[in-house]
Amino acid sequence: MIERPSPNHNERELPVSMIVLHYTGMESAEAALDRLTSPDAQVSAHYCIDEDGTTYRLVDERRRAWHAGKSYWRGVTDINSASVGIELVNPGHEFGYREFPDEQIAALLPLLADIKDRHGITRGNVVGHSDVAPARKEDPGELFPWWELAKRRLALPSPTKDLMDPFWTDAGFMLALERFGYDVTDPEKAVIAFQRRFRPDMIDGIVDGECRAKLLALLLPRPQ
Repeated sequence: MIERPSPNHNERELPVSMIVLHYTGMESAEAALDRLTSPDAQVSAHYCIDEDGTTYRLVDERRRAWHAGKSYWRGVTDINSASVGIELVNPGHEFGYREFPDEQIAALLPLLADIKDRHGITRGNVVGHSDVAPARKEDPGELFPWWELAKRRLALPSPTKDLMDPFWTDAGFMLALERFGYDVTDPEKAVIAFQRRFRPDMIDGIVDGECRAKLLALLLPRPQ
């Protein structure tokens, strides 16, 4: 863990109840770190993990880092106060989006497990930036290996077994998606965010039987 302090933080107003994963979306790790630690940029995160697995601590977890912007998840509107933010170095969709290297994910997993355990964070509250800000954000994107987290019980898996289409109307799907946690103010962007997270092989913003079935499975109570 390399200390790279950012001045961009303030006091938390809420206890930590979620983890938000981002990609940096910049052309290099150094450019991203410079921005995350610049007082002029007014952005930060608690941690940043380079593609080779090098991990930087930018803001103490006891402080409110400025990583989520205007966002919402499960009734919480001050996501920055309620979350730990982790940036993953990746050029993102603007500069040549690519897969996240094994070394980077290998560094993320124990950090994520430690944060999750210390704060008692549920799997459903380990989310991507696009989950909490669907109208604005795409990160960490469809190439992020959520399944690696899910198989270690660090995030929710994408349901695949015994799926049943509840045949909701589109309006019914949006109500269910809102109940699950998403901001559905922009319905198409909310569907895209759900697909990017739980069905990344087809992101078209269209509600279909597979989307409905996966969302139903995520909402149904399951044995722990």
